[in-house]
Amino acid sequence: MFRFDPYSPAVDADPFPFYKTLRDEHPCFWSEEANMWVLSRYDDIVTALNDWETYSSAKGNLMDEMPNRAGNTLGTTDPPRHDRLRSIVQFAFTKKAVEGLTEPVRASANRALDAVQGEKTFDFVGDVSSKVTVDVLFGLFNLPRENERMVRDKAVLMVQSDPRTRQKGPEHLAAFQWMSEYAKELVELRKCEPGDDLITALIQAEVAGEKLADREVQMTITTLIMAGIESLSGFLAMFALNLADHADARRRLAANPALIPDAIEESLRFNTSAQRFRRCLQEDVELHGQTMRAGDFVCLAYGSGNRDERRFANAHLYDIDRKPKGHLGFGGGVHACLGTAFARLAARVACEEFLKRVPEFVRVQDQLPWMPSTTFRSPTRLELAVG
Repeated sequence: MFRFDPYSPAVDADPFPFYKTLRDEHPCFWSEEANMWVLSRYDDIVTALNDWETYSSAKGNLMDEMPNRAGNTLGTTDPPRHDRLRSIVQFAFTKKAVEGLTEPVRASANRALDAVQGEKTFDFVGDVSSKVTVDVLFGLFNLPRENERMVRDKAVLMVQSDPRTRQKGPEHLAAFQWMSEYAKELVELRKCEPGDDLITALIQAEVAGEKLADREVQMTITTLIMAGIESLSGFLAMFALNLADHADARRRLAANPALIPDAIEESLRFNTSAQRFRRCLQEDVELHGQTMRAGDFVCLAYGSGNRDERRFANAHLYDIDRKPKGHLGFGGGVHACLGTAFARLAARVACEEFLKRVPEFVRVQDQLPWMPSTTFRSPTRLELAVG
């Protein structure tokens, strides 16, 4: 009997055979291990993303949700509250976070690459991607640099789950609590001492006379730190993995950096770090011969939809000439990722600098260590040998 267990290390390592079985044989599947339905075909996922009234995010969007997070962030609210939050956060984020980021990202990438200059092998995650994302994020938020290691470690723990107990463990919940309190302290500090940073911008942002409540700022900062550090670092690691595994594509990008934006989009389709998010049904839904009941949770398997042959020809192939319109690497619908412009810019600039400095590389490990997470997928280490 087929089973789909998003807590399984086998799914962490390679979810794509499971996804293919789901799409072909069980497109609307009840996972006992996850205690929710799983939608795996592209069209079904997009339908759900565009129907927030039926597929609600208000009870949380992570496969294993953190306590007290639901209802206080963009990803865990529905319209009209979501629209209010998004307009205010977008006003602050667009103004402060994206403008002028090119050179800070470039400088961060080169500092990380300077540290591994001359090394025959290095860990892309620990030595490059995590350092770049932490450095850039700390600059955006103007955070005290002495907390860098602690903040990164807590962000990584927040997105993980325990594969044995099939839930968030005490260490994961403690990490979220620590980050929430850290964000609360930052909000109080910036209210007393405003600065030229994203936290101040979030506090001060006002659209049509509406501002964010302190709790909303706190949870938004907590989520942005988690996403900015772990999600972006994870995507950069997956991009580097794709290039390590596809030498022809890597050499084309090194020779012609203008191809990098298209390669980023294909990486977001082919091997997105954002694999699975959940929704809660507000009414019964009949789909593929199954009846999903109001109150049931539903997993939207973005990573599967991105490999759906019904949408993308030769979906199992990494093709930097594909230009995959409509991929699910940043989700979709009203809850499409707010940080897409930032993520694309950071990935492009970091990749440009990396390929300038390290145009030839291969991965050392045949089997990679994968982060235990029901929502995200990325290696915890990616050892590369310089060619």
